[in-house]
Amino acid sequence: MIETRPRPEDETGAVASNTVPIRDLGVIGDRRSAAVLDRMGRILWYCPCRFDGPSLFAGLLDPEGGEWRVEMAGAKPGPRGYIDGSSILETTLASSDGDLVLRDWMTSGPQAPTGVLVREIDAAPAPVRLVLDPRPDYGRRSPTLAVEAETVMIEGMALHGSHQLSFDGDTVVMEIPEGEAGWMVLSDGPLARPDRATLDNWRGHTLGHWEGLDAALDYTGVFADEIAQSLRAIRLCTHEESGATVAAITTSLPEVPGGTRNWDYRYVWLRDAGMIVSALLRLYGRDREGEAYLRFICRCTGTSEHYPMAVFTDLDCETAPRETELPFEGWRGARPVRIGNGAADQLQLDAYANVVLAAKLLYREGSSDSRAHWDVVQDICGFLCANWQEPDHGIWEETPPRHYISGKVVAACALESAADYGDEAEAARWRDAAAEIRDWIASNGLTSGGAYAVYRGSEEVDVTAALFPVWNYCAADTPEMLATMGALERDWSPDGLLYHRRLECVDGHDEGVFLAAGFWVAQYWVMRGDLERARAIIEAGIAQGNDLGLLSEEANPRSGAMLGNIPQAFAHAGLIGAVFDLNTALEERDDTASEAYDEVGSNG
Repeated sequence: MIETRPRPEDETGAVASNTVPIRDLGVIGDRRSAAVLDRMGRILWYCPCRFDGPSLFAGLLDPEGGEWRVEMAGAKPGPRGYIDGSSILETTLASSDGDLVLRDWMTSGPQAPTGVLVREIDAAPAPVRLVLDPRPDYGRRSPTLAVEAETVMIEGMALHGSHQLSFDGDTVVMEIPEGEAGWMVLSDGPLARPDRATLDNWRGHTLGHWEGLDAALDYTGVFADEIAQSLRAIRLCTHEESGATVAAITTSLPEVPGGTRNWDYRYVWLRDAGMIVSALLRLYGRDREGEAYLRFICRCTGTSEHYPMAVFTDLDCETAPRETELPFEGWRGARPVRIGNGAADQLQLDAYANVVLAAKLLYREGSSDSRAHWDVVQDICGFLCANWQEPDHGIWEETPPRHYISGKVVAACALESAADYGDEAEAARWRDAAAEIRDWIASNGLTSGGAYAVYRGSEEVDVTAALFPVWNYCAADTPEMLATMGALERDWSPDGLLYHRRLECVDGHDEGVFLAAGFWVAQYWVMRGDLERARAIIEAGIAQGNDLGLLSEEANPRSGAMLGNIPQAFAHAGLIGAVFDLNTALEERDDTASEAYDEVGSNG
């Protein structure tokens, strides 16, 4: 039975929802959507059904945006962690009366229902209130609530609880007496009320599903825990049905505190494909997740009027919606708050080239028996041959378009890679175009000091150049690369371990350090053979993450603040790539040392 009761004063003393440090955020998900929680167990961001759908809770971006909180007098944040490698998050709230243990998760796997968010609470040391304050459609309207038997229906979603549910206006409250355990369940559609045994069954299947994802992983090298955490972060950003990986779960967490560089990252970027597919393939060898991601990307042909495909799409392979601003306060006052994204139809040479590099990895290391999606690869290579001379918006999506060197470098590498799989005529045509690009870069792509320029005519460098040897464009110790890395360390690194990106529209120093960039530099130093330096750079990047191993896009190393959307799949893929390269080099060094020792022994 549902009854209406007044809400008492909140005694938790929790900070305003849109001022919670990004470092305090955790994520749960079912690989179709995700929810973001703080250390007090408040769900501050949740878009039912899909990552890029309208939010039900958006308190992370506005105090009136909606949240689902846990209230216990005198509670303070305690330890937290994921259970057994899954996305089930256990949070402890400490108080003078004792600890309250909260488990938050979303059902996963074929034997559990779809789209169910579960909140479980162990025996309460003091009275506890769970307060659900829904604000649908990004807080732009009040919720539609209805009562059906013992079920509260919120916008067509079923809410159940272990204890009596009550209304306070548009808010739903459940109280748990001292000494009792409890739970609440929110389904994104109709759902019969579960009992305790049913919840236990769902949790078991969810744990089993996450364990199954890692069944083929046999990595025991350096930073093994961080590899597992980054895999979980990428999977929390992955839409299981389509295979697509969104850049992050959130929107409009700022790159510059209080600034306007606040973007919606809940879409699928082509530029991320190469790095994410590489990370998955190198860990697993034959990997269906990497193949599924590329399959999704190649379905997106026709999403642009001018180019092979839009440089990013939504989860339906459709062009992402146009950018819209919400009337939210923003995270710590950073406005505007944006949904949608306006860069989908830009020319970005690196985005298309990365699709070809991802395909090469699958042909070389994946389980494909033939050249999967070869027609798309052919189309992209033809496009690159015809358009590499054009100015583009670059990897950082900047305006106005310029002749960005990194885009032309990766275009040449993509054409050379595809030529290994094309017929004789294709191979010749693509290699000829790549040679033309190389000649152009040699004549137009260097600063007066001999470093790779950001774009033609620039005297500055950008950290993307650290990837040129990784892409197999050049050796790591060429004069151009030595000059480039020296300039990067001098101009764009505060400590030789973390790196800012160079931007055209703002000063990159005004942002935090770009975390993926440090991992790219670590890969460079592995190729140079300085493994201890590479390890130190990786450790510095890992230190910018939070206690759950989640990385945001950027960080302020002086204050320890995390900046930008979370979790950043691009950064986690960069971590995996750098660690894998380091571990491979360490193993090769050990093998060489062992062989030398054996040879000395045999000659003794």
